[in-house]
Amino acid sequence: MSERGPFLVFEGIDVSGKSTQARRIAALRDALFTFEPGDTPLGVDLRHWVLDAATPMNPATEALLMLADRAHHVHSVIEPTLAGGRAVVSDRYYASTLAYQGYGRGVDLHLLQSASELAIGTCHADVTILLDIPLETVNERRAHDQKDRFESADLAFHERVREGYLELASALGWVVIDGTRPEEEVAREIEERVAHLPW
Repeated sequence: MSERGPFLVFEGIDVSGKSTQARRIAALRDALFTFEPGDTPLGVDLRHWVLDAATPMNPATEALLMLADRAHHVHSVIEPTLAGGRAVVSDRYYASTLAYQGYGRGVDLHLLQSASELAIGTCHADVTILLDIPLETVNERRAHDQKDRFESADLAFHERVREGYLELASALGWVVIDGTRPEEEVAREIEERVAHLPW
């Protein structure tokens, strides 16, 4: 029987560089790259509704759609891959809901944590990397897509999300990396921080 594969998660506010770095390390380590929300056929539909700014949605509905996507994602993609012995690298996971819907939207964090545990079961990341960038850098990098529910949100929302991520990182012992540095420099630090995983 194969040993369980390692599970690496990248978190961060939009345009922090996490998607680029997650894809890079996945390719380097021959791991499965995946993302949330929307990396399953069911998830595509859920992602459409969650991101469509034209669809009115209260914070609890937004959170529950995200968690529905995650529960399905874990059951159909992440857990089977890990159980088969292959590494998984995910662009967003458990903490995104806490940061965006909890800290950002104001949904009760304790309720979100309980619901998140229901969604993921025992499937926790071995290492979570937070790519942190200040809001000034976000403003320089993001496209301000008014059709996207999150990209169209105001700066105060993104500041709450960032602060939430930093609080979670401190409490949960994540690896925090300065995402404002050159891409190659960030990549080298990531490689150093995950070299111990059983790839």
